[in-house]
Amino acid sequence: MSLSAALPLPSAHPLSQTWLGRLVKLSTLGLLILILVISTGEMVHGQLLKFGELMFNDPSQKVQYFLLRADPDKPTCDPTVNVDQEVARQAAAAGAGLPAGGAVVSDGLDDLLGAKTFDEAATRASLTSTVQNCVERHELYEHIRAHITPPLKAYRTLETSFFALFKFGADNRAMILLILLAVTATFTTAGFHHISLRPARRARDFQAQSWSMLAASLLMLYSCVRYYQISVDSGVALDDPRIYFAWMGLFAALSAVSAWRVVSPPPCAAGADPGTWLGALECVPLIANLGIFSCLYFLAQGHPSGPAIYAHKILDFISIPLALALHIWAGMLFKQSRLVDLFMNILRPWKLSPEALTYIILLAAGLPTAYAGVSSVFVIAAGAIVYHEVRAVGGSSQYALAATAMSGSLGVVLSPSLLVVAIAALNRQVTTSQLFYWGGFVFALTSTMFFIASQVHRHNRHERASIASPRVAVPAMLREVKVVIPYVLVIAAIALFYSHVLDTPFNEISAPSILPIMMLLVLVFDKKMAARQEAKAPPGATAPSAAHEPAYAAQREKTALKAIDTATTETIEHVGSYISLIVFTQLVGGVVERTDVMSLAPQVFPNVWLAMGFLIVAKVLLGMVMEPLGAILLVSSTLAPMAYANGIEPLHFWMMVLVAFELGYLLPPVAINQLLTRQVVGEAEIDRADAEVAGQSFYRRHERWILPCLVMSLSLGIVGFGPLLVQHVDALHPVMAWFHGPAMP
Repeated sequence: MSLSAALPLPSAHPLSQTWLGRLVKLSTLGLLILILVISTGEMVHGQLLKFGELMFNDPSQKVQYFLLRADPDKPTCDPTVNVDQEVARQAAAAGAGLPAGGAVVSDGLDDLLGAKTFDEAATRASLTSTVQNCVERHELYEHIRAHITPPLKAYRTLETSFFALFKFGADNRAMILLILLAVTATFTTAGFHHISLRPARRARDFQAQSWSMLAASLLMLYSCVRYYQISVDSGVALDDPRIYFAWMGLFAALSAVSAWRVVSPPPCAAGADPGTWLGALECVPLIANLGIFSCLYFLAQGHPSGPAIYAHKILDFISIPLALALHIWAGMLFKQSRLVDLFMNILRPWKLSPEALTYIILLAAGLPTAYAGVSSVFVIAAGAIVYHEVRAVGGSSQYALAATAMSGSLGVVLSPSLLVVAIAALNRQVTTSQLFYWGGFVFALTSTMFFIASQVHRHNRHERASIASPRVAVPAMLREVKVVIPYVLVIAAIALFYSHVLDTPFNEISAPSILPIMMLLVLVFDKKMAARQEAKAPPGATAPSAAHEPAYAAQREKTALKAIDTATTETIEHVGSYISLIVFTQLVGGVVERTDVMSLAPQVFPNVWLAMGFLIVAKVLLGMVMEPLGAILLVSSTLAPMAYANGIEPLHFWMMVLVAFELGYLLPPVAINQLLTRQVVGEAEIDRADAEVAGQSFYRRHERWILPCLVMSLSLGIVGFGPLLVQHVDALHPVMAWFHGPAMP
């Protein structure tokens, strides 16, 4: 089977080509830029003020830039006052108010404080000082006017406009998030792009999606209305009534779009199999299942506003979903570039085995996974690339699917992972430096475990891999490295600009705001480089950069503008589906809290081993049904205190949580990373992969499920119980000396 034949069809976005779709794209792009301004506003505005001082400051005239940010008001005082005449006037006025022959000036208030005499010397000194101050104010006014030049006006317009935009965004972050969610989620609903166990293909699949989304949206709309009514009836003034109306508007829009899709489903081929209703249940979006289940529970409990209250909790950590939206946008821009292809070109001359190549890919994927924020985002952005690269070197379809599903599960413990930042933000017992330090060891463990497992279970393990000779591979590799160097320089220049010019080093805090800008510039540079190489190629010849270009690269746009347009369209779909999933995960967290199911377990176990075993199982179960960011919020308030009470170190506990969640994202019934792998690779490719192993052993038929789950299960056991063995078994105490870091778990 050829690689091109195995490719999924390019994603069609018929809605994006309509006027409404273009409006949605422009709105989303504007909101993403506004979020960028919010995240970088304080940093950029501080530098704008600094540059303003450097360019327009005039110490000799006592003029500073902050005085030039607006036109000055002319002083109203009179600098020409004659001090001698004014002193004489006040003396005469004071004398007129004295009794005959007296020197005391008195009024009703003065009678209470005692007599007051007119002091000519003090009056003269005061008037002299006042007139001098007035003269200086007029002189400064004239100096400021003289410095208000056309360049100054242009610069301060830029600076003050940016500040106004930043302040507006910072003051309205909650509204911006809800508007972004409303725009993207309605587009995602209209296009049937929500995450589900199986994508809709038949008529009843689309009907099941539409009806379930309509039911969930109407239930949430009712809950939001009741939440607003209860809040108003409480008699306490609402902090921001717009937020309540924004939630109601969001679910009203989802209800309207779902109702439209009920009466106007996508056209299906005449005579095509409509499918079965039982099979169509697999196509119900995850958020619809979570929403209907949670809303019905709260209604049964007589608490109709409950779902809205728990959905509202996403605004308590609003910076996380805003950062996630930027991460997704950066990931889609990354997907449109050739960066992965250029990296693979460096490895191809070695002719590595599928297992060795996959190991290197997983190691290399750790860094972009960390920058993508969460594992699911990396699978969305680069999953198809990983799959087809493993297939291109001879890996089986099932093995390639396993590698793709796991490609995003390893780097979530590395800097600047958004999950780790969220954990540190919600739990003061740990810091990002501690988590990232020990995350490096966990990353090495999980990636090595995958390599060992793949070697044990590889199809041709009895055959020796035919790796290319270094004499051949090294020169070819160096030629490809030469192509990559300009990209490295561009990325380094951007990082240096932020670090030295904007005084913002690239770290876990600044990554969400820097990455989209970096990827935009790299994408523009990449398209120009590709066009230049194509122009230099002789007619009918293949450009050097395209010598090994994979077939899936045909899905990339040729120009930067079209690539940004396509990346933004894909961002709309993924932001709408993923942030919606975060919101509805909060509802499940609410059900768990209201049922108080955690109290059924003992708060203190007989020993730390039983406590760890229980916590591992609980975390995996949460990972199986909840989105990671929402699950972290629930764990922080429920299971984390239980772990600490049983003598489990906070750092050890949270490292275990990260691995347990990643295992949960690979396990049914949801298996979010497996679902996203299915989505990015394509349903047709999944069917081909299953047909390829039909009739083979159980392991071969289910390798894409078993291999990553086996690796993460073994890794979880080591991460969970390994530190306990070191702490509680005397013979293993020397192992502690092997590690030196911010803290010992």
